Amino acid sequence: MVTIKDIAEIAGVSTATVSRAINGTGYVSERTKKRIEDIIREYNYSPSASAVNLSKRETNTIGVIVPEIANTFFGELLQGISEAVDRTEFLPFYFDSDNNSKKEERAILALEQQRIRGLIITPARDSDAAVNRRLNKQLERLNVPTVVVDREFQGSRWDGVFFENYQSGYCAGEALIKAGHKKLGIITGDLNLKIARERYDGFMQAAFDYDCPVEEKYVYQGDFTIAGAYEKTKQMLEAEDRPEAVLTCNNLTSLGFLKAVTEGGLRIGEDIAVIGIDRIAELDVLDYGFSYVGRDTVEMGRLAVKMLLERMESPKRQRQICMIPYELVLNGSEKKEG
Repeated sequence: MVTIKDIAEIAGVSTATVSRAINGTGYVSERTKKRIEDIIREYNYSPSASAVNLSKRETNTIGVIVPEIANTFFGELLQGISEAVDRTEFLPFYFDSDNNSKKEERAILALEQQRIRGLIITPARDSDAAVNRRLNKQLERLNVPTVVVDREFQGSRWDGVFFENYQSGYCAGEALIKAGHKKLGIITGDLNLKIARERYDGFMQAAFDYDCPVEEKYVYQGDFTIAGAYEKTKQMLEAEDRPEAVLTCNNLTSLGFLKAVTEGGLRIGEDIAVIGIDRIAELDVLDYGFSYVGRDTVEMGRLAVKMLLERMESPKRQRQICMIPYELVLNGSEKKEG
């Protein structure tokens, strides 16, 4: 592939001269300009949009950083972002931080070098004070409109799109109690994350309000992964005394729970009850009867883009926060044994 450096060498000029000729910035003699244009046509050279715009110190790109691109939740979020961005003149750059703050820092640095016009980010971590300070400093230095999605973090002053985490945990606990259960259990998410703590707190508060406190032995600390939830569920099922109804705190936790329960020969809604947070589309397609607290994840992505564009148009307006409501969907798995 021919590069701008190759064009400069063939034309016998500097890369800066080629750049000025391509972008129409600065003086280039007509003879030199024609020579460069002839070489470009001869070698079918097409300068990238980013290369053109870098000389103007602006681009038509926005950055998107998520922590788990393989997670269907973030897949749906990216779907909403993509749908909304496709209706604009912007092009997105996607990065997966893999829940690693160092990878997140490198992604932000790469986007800074690309001179993006805006950023949509779900932070890799939100409870480490030092990590939060570094993230805040990076975003301040980046100095572009930014929208934080799903995971709020301490010190953030940027617009955000978040979910009613506390309320989702509360309504799930309430539904299990109203279904007749007394022995409630929970497989938490990663309690280093605020969203996991909020869901846990909501569930525990519902149990307290209905005079059905959760015993400590029924609290299993997971990590928002299938493997982690699978191991915790196996421990639960092997215990002499286990809860009769369980909250699983995200889609991957629910899948790990269901895998262990199925291997154990148990049936949800009969042998053990469960409500999960987050819809799992495949279970709906299979008519599996799984109860959950859902949200419109695709709409979260669309809203993030909408808020980003509004911030671009009105950079000095007050910070905006949008809360996505929960929806309790009872399909049978919450029912009492028998």
